[in-house]
Amino acid sequence: MKPTERRLLTLVPRRAQGTLAACAVAQACLIVLQADLLARMIAHRDLGPLPWLAAVAAVRGALTWTVQARAARVAARVKTGLRAELLDRPGPAGGRITLVTRGLDALDPFFTGYLPSLSAAVATPLLVLVRLAVADWRSALVVLVTLPLIPVFGALVGLRTAELTRRQWAVLHRIGAHFHDVLAGLPTLRAHARTRHQSEVLTGLAREHRRATVGALRVAFLSSLVLELVAALSVALVAVPVGLRLLNGSLALSTALVVLLLTPEAFLPLRALGARFHASAEGVAAAEQAFEVLDAPLPAPARPGRTPVRPGRTPVRPGRAPVRSANGPHIVFENVAYRYPGSAEAAVSGFDLEIRPGERVALAGPSGVGKSTVLRLLLGLLDPCEGRLVVDGRDLRDLDLAPWRASLAWVPQRPHLFAVSVADNIRLGRPDATAQEVHAAARAAHADGFVKALPTGYATVLGDRGTGLSAGQRQRLALARAHLQDAPLLLLDEPTARLDLASEAALLTGVGGLLTDRTALMVAHRPALLALADRTVHLPPGRRAASAPRNERKSA
Repeated sequence: MKPTERRLLTLVPRRAQGTLAACAVAQACLIVLQADLLARMIAHRDLGPLPWLAAVAAVRGALTWTVQARAARVAARVKTGLRAELLDRPGPAGGRITLVTRGLDALDPFFTGYLPSLSAAVATPLLVLVRLAVADWRSALVVLVTLPLIPVFGALVGLRTAELTRRQWAVLHRIGAHFHDVLAGLPTLRAHARTRHQSEVLTGLAREHRRATVGALRVAFLSSLVLELVAALSVALVAVPVGLRLLNGSLALSTALVVLLLTPEAFLPLRALGARFHASAEGVAAAEQAFEVLDAPLPAPARPGRTPVRPGRTPVRPGRAPVRSANGPHIVFENVAYRYPGSAEAAVSGFDLEIRPGERVALAGPSGVGKSTVLRLLLGLLDPCEGRLVVDGRDLRDLDLAPWRASLAWVPQRPHLFAVSVADNIRLGRPDATAQEVHAAARAAHADGFVKALPTGYATVLGDRGTGLSAGQRQRLALARAHLQDAPLLLLDEPTARLDLASEAALLTGVGGLLTDRTALMVAHRPALLALADRTVHLPPGRRAASAPRNERKSA
């Protein structure tokens, strides 16, 4: 057994292992009992054991169902645990997607097929050999000598199958990673007229995967042929002498029937184990790669004091919680610069800005000058490469990010809506909010009208990413989240972009009420949103941000 298989077996709970082993022993005992009852009925022409024979068959069926159900629960538990651990590890998303989906799903044959067959392959041949030795030691000796041929030939063919399956999985992993990268960079590929080339690359990878799959299947079918042939010859070596001895009267009919009924049962679990091994080869190859990812050392943190973070989860920094001011925090950007990894130019350079409590500041400028980067810095998603960001007199890097983010509300350009009810989407920042509070937040964001028009109102379950809602409706639900959170700091990242005039007017009405008595930092292009700010900060490309008072902005 390979190290990967042994490690997978260690993930199975001891109680489940005991259940599977007990069921295997019970099934082996029932196989022997069933052969004895059937031989007695045929040899003595006695129908008395028929009810017992039916009961044995029913119990065997119940045990088979129990084994499959228990193995399926084990498979689900192990896959869930591995997926959670893999998602907790940093790394490229392309290959990881293939691994946590198709790869780990391929473990089902290992736990639902190979694992039960492994228990049966240990228990059944031993009990059958004991019963054959009691009935006819010569036949038991032949079975004992030929029985090891099954695992020997199975291992010889299995080594080749495992190699081909690893190759097949490696190609599939490359396809998944490459396809993810192609989708992520599709606009760039189209802009540079490289889509046809990538189509040819994917076609070549698919062709290679097809050849690897056919090769693995060819060897798997060959393995089945070899195992069936060896098992048939081994049974024949027992059946022919038994038949000859039965003809010359040196062997009783009931004994001969027991031997002929039990001999195939001794080889059957090993043949099934070989077949299940080939069916689980892809899952074992995927598990081997998963363990490589989990055993790899974590990358060193980018900055002292930062801990590795699962994507999508809030990182926790050592430090104190921010102190809340009456009308919001006092924020100061001091000569802040940030450069994205792999970029030669800084997205933000020498940025200075002071936002006083209760002040509403708008960031304006052409696309690509770093407006959204400023918001990400304030959210704590990025750390400045130079300078510092001070909140109420403390460096943001010294604060605990969880309470900091709880003290702000963010309305992005493309708010993400989950496949849950409208009410649950609104109470994302406050899961304990009551229905009355959710409805009040929706009314404040001017979302109550269209929500009530949905099939089941606030209980309507949305499609993934809010499928079926317009851009304006999605933005108003995001604004309702901000109203419900009632945070002292509000961040708006061009919430009116791509909206028609009617949707923009409804959204701005909700934003106007939300800005009262709050500190706000807004990224805006449209004049209607800029009019809500106390002053506008222009970010020209290549220069420091220039701050313009509201009256100067109006005259510009």
